[in-house]
Amino acid sequence: MRPLEAESALRSGYFGAYGGAFVPEILAPKLLDLAREFEAALADPAFMAEYRSLLRDYVGRESPLYLARRLSAEIGATVYLKREDLNHTGAHKINNTLGQGLLARRMGARKLIAETGAGQHGVATATVAALFGLECTVFMGAEDARRQAPNVERMKLLGAEVLTTDAGTGTLKDAVDAALGHYIENPDVFYCLGSAVGPHPYPSIVRRFQSVIGEEARRQILEKEGRLPDACFACAGGGSNAIGLFSAFLDDEGVELYGAEGGGTDVAGLRTAATLTRGKPTVFQGSYSYCLVDDSGNPVDAYSISAGLDYPGIGPEHAMLKDSGRVAYEPVMDDEAVAAFRRLSRLEGIIPAIESAHAVALAEKRLAGSGRLAIINLSGRGDKDLGRF
Repeated sequence: MRPLEAESALRSGYFGAYGGAFVPEILAPKLLDLAREFEAALADPAFMAEYRSLLRDYVGRESPLYLARRLSAEIGATVYLKREDLNHTGAHKINNTLGQGLLARRMGARKLIAETGAGQHGVATATVAALFGLECTVFMGAEDARRQAPNVERMKLLGAEVLTTDAGTGTLKDAVDAALGHYIENPDVFYCLGSAVGPHPYPSIVRRFQSVIGEEARRQILEKEGRLPDACFACAGGGSNAIGLFSAFLDDEGVELYGAEGGGTDVAGLRTAATLTRGKPTVFQGSYSYCLVDDSGNPVDAYSISAGLDYPGIGPEHAMLKDSGRVAYEPVMDDEAVAAFRRLSRLEGIIPAIESAHAVALAEKRLAGSGRLAIINLSGRGDKDLGRF
């Protein structure tokens, strides 16, 4: 997306046909205020200087672009890993929560709320709340809380209240529902949304604060290789780490972009989280985008071994990029992701989040024996997934 197009999306809330703000009347003025404050913050040198300072001194950016030599030899290509797993809190999520935390403070909020699936966004939100002296409540599906127990303990240690929900499948969709419900009942809290989904202006906010990934990766690959990559890979659940990487390369037609969706165990039978592969456009959780639906057009539960990809929707910019053909989105099955999780751990001594392992698996398939140059966004570390498979 070109700069003028990105500015247009910020103001209109739409990426092509997708996006918007389909919310109860009580939230409309709150979201309008947020959009205005976000636009003003981006134009405020002091705000941006503090954000960049925190990224450097608190998060530890810039994150390395690492040449994975043994993985490259195994695949038959030249593969670099964008090491978002080395950020403070262990994932890309902190890039966004720091920006939104600064916005919350700027707007006089005293409490942050958030949803989380894999737990990394919850940890990042709790971290920022502690940093800025704000209250924090994180909503999490009961099933995700069970399979990501270490992150639940981290959130509590940081001072956050963790509220679980047994609704639906007890996963990310249900956590978002719970958080939105709380926001509707308590519009004075600041909802720190974790992915590039939901009503306007959240997709634009998350895109902007995650664009640091792509900006760094582009500069780093030019320094290391003297040219742009042939391809970039990222996992895509809601879509924040993917749009963060892709944003810097969208205008480079020679750079192929691939999003790895959570294929689950049965894409055709909808035991899957492959939204852009099997879904249809509909209004879901505040915006118009692709969603997994039944024969009557009603949203259905997603499934993935990955708590961070186990979501039936997708960000509206990804929907636009899918329709335009600029990004190829492909399902990666559970067993393929687990195999990639183990392979990267043993080849490089890097234990990836199972979400990131989906991107590694897709890169292995698309790059095999090609000799091409590629970047994989390693969006998080795998401590939370140890012992699960």
